[in-house]
Amino acid sequence: MKRVELYQKVRRAVLVAGDSRRKTAAYFGISRKTVDKMLKFPEPPVHGCAGGSYSRKLAGFTSIIDGILEADRTVHSKQRHTGTRIFERLRDEHGFSGGISIVRAYVSRARLRSREVFIPLMHRPGHAQVDFGEADGTIGGKRVRFHYFCMDLPHSDAPFVKAYAAEVAEAFCDGHVAGFAFFGGIPRSILYDNTRLAVARILGDGQRERSRMFAGL
Repeated sequence: MKRVELYQKVRRAVLVAGDSRRKTAAYFGISRKTVDKMLKFPEPPVHGCAGGSYSRKLAGFTSIIDGILEADRTVHSKQRHTGTRIFERLRDEHGFSGGISIVRAYVSRARLRSREVFIPLMHRPGHAQVDFGEADGTIGGKRVRFHYFCMDLPHSDAPFVKAYAAEVAEAFCDGHVAGFAFFGGIPRSILYDNTRLAVARILGDGQRERSRMFAGL
């Protein structure tokens, strides 16, 4: 699973679905500390912009910044603090000795957090999602890379997974047949990423042209 996709799913699980951080960490196979970091910002921090040094330099000052931003909500937009003005106040009124860039970065992310909106997802019965993933396993003492076909029913969280040696059209179609047999029927609809195995090309009007093998299925 891509880093950004995992980031979004973790945040949605905790902030929208209401799952505990411990449960979320166990479900996605990550540490509780990683979950805490993902909940701190609405998007993955840029490498080098958020880390131990970032937190250490602002330690003891973030609550002051949050207080200023919260107070800004009650005044006209033109009267609100800029990142530079907040830095000046921290320096002149609170003895902050760090640089302006980390203050402005924190202010920018804090404002983005306050604007973040989640749209609750509702999954109707009888609809499925399909995707391919990768995992490593051991066969005969040798490390092997698997490509696994995954079909799940979001309404019930019922999953079907089958591993293949390669992510190819034959595996894609066979995975569907095996998934339909496992669930005992065919979903009313299936949501796909724009996988090359299902979509031959995206037309100018946004429509998708199915691949030949997928259309035959």
